[in-house]
Amino acid sequence: MISTSLRRHAPLLLFAVCAGALILVIEHQHYSANSALALEILVTTVLAIVIMRNYAGPAILSARLPKTAGVLTAVALALALLAIVIVIIIRTTVNAPPILLFNGDGTSANDVAAVERMLKDSHLDYSTVDTRQLNGMSQSQLEAYRLLIVPGGNFIEMGDGLTSRTTANIHNAVQRGMNYLGICAGAFLAADGAYKSLNLTSGTRFGFYSAEKRGVRKAAVAISTVAMPVLDHYWEDGPQLSGWGTVVGKYPDGTPAIVEGTSGKGWVILSGVHAEAPEGWRRGMTFATPASTDNAYARTLIDAALHRKPLPHY
Repeated sequence: MISTSLRRHAPLLLFAVCAGALILVIEHQHYSANSALALEILVTTVLAIVIMRNYAGPAILSARLPKTAGVLTAVALALALLAIVIVIIIRTTVNAPPILLFNGDGTSANDVAAVERMLKDSHLDYSTVDTRQLNGMSQSQLEAYRLLIVPGGNFIEMGDGLTSRTTANIHNAVQRGMNYLGICAGAFLAADGAYKSLNLTSGTRFGFYSAEKRGVRKAAVAISTVAMPVLDHYWEDGPQLSGWGTVVGKYPDGTPAIVEGTSGKGWVILSGVHAEAPEGWRRGMTFATPASTDNAYARTLIDAALHRKPLPHY
């Protein structure tokens, strides 16, 4: 009886194994999260239909099937339906958080911590990724995130740690709709450069803000914007962002300090200053605005980058 039942259900078991294998293949291919969810639900739904048509239907409509076959049919149907529910739950509740924060080679640990504090204050879910992990991510895995944040640090070390495949994956993910927020070194990395970079700026290269030429390495810098009073922001070896995007904020010499624009389908915001800088970074410098005010603006930048909101601009 049992061997006959197993032979009868062998095609179903084979189909279920193939369906499971197909789901694994879908999961590791370059599909977006929504496309993968749709394909996986399709596979499990087809499995459920096959069970209903060939097994559950006869079991329900006829009492002539052996009792063992009826039990196996009910179990198989329950497992198929459970598979659909599990796929939906995994894809909708265990999905990637909306923000990916780079904390790998070349990043400033202090600035990573400052950005994390802004994200937590805004109650935003995020994941961190180091250089090894980022180099191991595919383009489709990057596209599961809505925003990549690259903080301050050493942009040359950042680029050197990334493989050419990784910089291409990030570039392509932004072109396909992932947003990008680059702060100081993260803004340098976003540009085109003699160093390894992402080239989200259509070939535009950035130089340092003019204070660098005067031997100044860090300072309180007054940044003017269209819709707000002038804010003194913390600056340390940051770029001036001439030549790309729309100007959101200006340095005292009139060059762009904060810019925004599209790169393919992605929304990109670049900042040469550290609005997220905590009070402790200000020692030995005089600021006309409190750190809390600057930090509020940092949260505005994150929100604008995440939700593709154009900021007031010149």
